[in-house]
Amino acid sequence: MPKYPPQVTQRFHGTPEQLAAGRVGAPPARWDSIVIEPYDPAWAQRFAAARAGLHEALGDLVVDIAHVGSTSVPGLDAKPIVDIDLLLPGTEQESGYLPALEGLGYRLVLREPWWYGHRMLVSAAEDINLHVWPQDAPEPIRHRLFRDWLRAHPDDRNLYASAKRRIARDTVAHPGDYNLAKNDVIDAIYARIFAATD
Repeated sequence: MPKYPPQVTQRFHGTPEQLAAGRVGAPPARWDSIVIEPYDPAWAQRFAAARAGLHEALGDLVVDIAHVGSTSVPGLDAKPIVDIDLLLPGTEQESGYLPALEGLGYRLVLREPWWYGHRMLVSAAEDINLHVWPQDAPEPIRHRLFRDWLRAHPDDRNLYASAKRRIARDTVAHPGDYNLAKNDVIDAIYARIFAATD
């Protein structure tokens, strides 16, 4: 594996305050509870359909589209929400891409310029989280490394699944804490990923 620069190996940890500051409009209803389900092959089909729609709506503006997150790892328990990384030349000029995404039924819910220009939209059914990044952002690289590692390392895949179920139970009264509570296990897995590049 190649050796990665610090921008990739040093993971950004957002705070609850940053998440709150980045919110645009009403949060998705699915943020009110965390449901972890067994892997469903239909998640890959949902991604394929969404990718086709994004290519049609945005055309040459698309740099890349990738299925990331837990639903992209066969055999991994996950929230039934497909995460997609959409890479564009830039994200600051929202007028250049938001109307097309809104035409597909997506709604902007997060604007986080401090996190590499990240924007997040949800589908009308709230079953897709669309992460929009500028093409040079390091976070999508991490997402793919994590996905590919879990696909190839069943021990870490099972560790992550177990941790997610435990954390979902532990944060049932405060589901907003779920993502931040996963940081320890995610960081431990990333440490193994990047150690393999040394």
